[in-house]
Amino acid sequence: MGSRHFPARTVLFEKESNGVTYRVPALLYLPCVAKLLAFAEERISADDAHANLLVLRRGTIYGSYVEWEDMRVLETATLQHHRSMNPCPVYDEFTGTLFLFFITVLGRTPEAYQIVTGQNVTRLCCVTSADQGLSWSTAKDLTQQVIGGTIKGIQLESDWATFALGPGHGIQLRSGRLLVPAYSYHIDCKECFGQLCKTTPHSFTFYSDDHGRRWRFGEFIPNLQTGECQLVSVDEEDGSNVLYCNARSPLGFRVQALSTDDGAVFHGGQLVQRLVEPPHGCHGSVIGFPAPLVYVPTTPQDPVMSLRGSAQRLLPGMLWGCQSLPTQEAAGDELHTVATSSHHEPDEPDEDCPTPGHHHHAHSGTLVQGDPAVPPGPTPFFQAPTWILYSHPTSSMSRVNMGVHLSTFPRDAESWTEPWVIYEGPSAYSDLAYMELPYPEAPVAGGTAIAFACLYENGMRSPYEQISFSMFTLHDVLQNIPLTDTAPQRRRRPRRGKWWPRSCLIS
Repeated sequence: MGSRHFPARTVLFEKESNGVTYRVPALLYLPCVAKLLAFAEERISADDAHANLLVLRRGTIYGSYVEWEDMRVLETATLQHHRSMNPCPVYDEFTGTLFLFFITVLGRTPEAYQIVTGQNVTRLCCVTSADQGLSWSTAKDLTQQVIGGTIKGIQLESDWATFALGPGHGIQLRSGRLLVPAYSYHIDCKECFGQLCKTTPHSFTFYSDDHGRRWRFGEFIPNLQTGECQLVSVDEEDGSNVLYCNARSPLGFRVQALSTDDGAVFHGGQLVQRLVEPPHGCHGSVIGFPAPLVYVPTTPQDPVMSLRGSAQRLLPGMLWGCQSLPTQEAAGDELHTVATSSHHEPDEPDEDCPTPGHHHHAHSGTLVQGDPAVPPGPTPFFQAPTWILYSHPTSSMSRVNMGVHLSTFPRDAESWTEPWVIYEGPSAYSDLAYMELPYPEAPVAGGTAIAFACLYENGMRSPYEQISFSMFTLHDVLQNIPLTDTAPQRRRRPRRGKWWPRSCLIS
């Protein structure tokens, strides 16, 4: 069933003796201050109808461990007589504004009641922070402004029975567009003996092109039932870009869909049969990152060596510069101390981003001279293709065994690897973050290691006993993905030079 090598794990939220339960994790990394923000719902019980408030823990990264602040309730992220759910943070790197989107639902009304009756009692809300989550604005109810006549109120006809966000992180595109993943239960047929005939879920996006002043929503993924979803902006080697959506589905497998206009319209979705769903599905997370490749100029006749599909076989032996983070076995009883210790006191990162307005985009860059793998000469500019990491329970039978899969060619639904199981046991919702961590032993000055963080629900008897945090590198992923012979091989058109793996030290 997969490797028994597990990354170190820190419990951030844990079920209390009085029944209070923490669910629906969301994770956001702020590179300018080396901060991680871990959000969750605080519920009276594990039941969706017992959701109550949103909570936050802020973490500061020190090398390969994180020091976490105490949990605090986001008291402004509320709407009177409503419960707050589905945290979905997104950070505007141009303005330094942190948005936390969420939904609020009237009283204890369950989602199922809204779906069956078509009577929506859900609101689209948002709070913002200008100091990386230290303080938050009062909540804004954006429902009427953004959705408008689509949902006209519980006494009037509408096209949506209800809707929700994410959950988990939103993204910002190179253009500055902010994207928040969402889904709606669309009323397909309203008249069947006075009842709703058919209601189906469809994923879509809320988006803003003016740094959050105005928001719109795009069109649904049209052909397949899709629900909770996340997004990745995918750069490709030829310079093109697509928006990739990976969505929960009741069809037994995940669904993926592509947009060529940055999320306003999605093309038809397709089943991803390498990514199974448990009965009724489960939320999963996707995060994009630049492929660890380097362009080595040789002669105009040299073809491109593609590492798609077989990358998990080729790269581990070549990642001579990657650092592995502590494992669960190695950490043992010292894990919590390592993850939260204050004995190590490096310089505290600045609490304010020094250059708001400078948008970091890791998917393109200029190669650093001095790499022994790169011969002397002009340093070319390149666009590294985007790879995607995906986290989700790995069983088709139940919510169990949290795993991560890798795709080196996201357009291809068959490009996903087998999973590396990072937690063995009951597990459910998760959220991923991508980081470039300083790596002092890098052969290139200022080198960094490609690393990931995963915030996920887990437990011994139930998936909803804890929300845990783990960090691991791309090297860890590649070393622990089970090898298969089914990964696709793709022929590439000749180009000037060769792509060679340069390990995870590209920054």
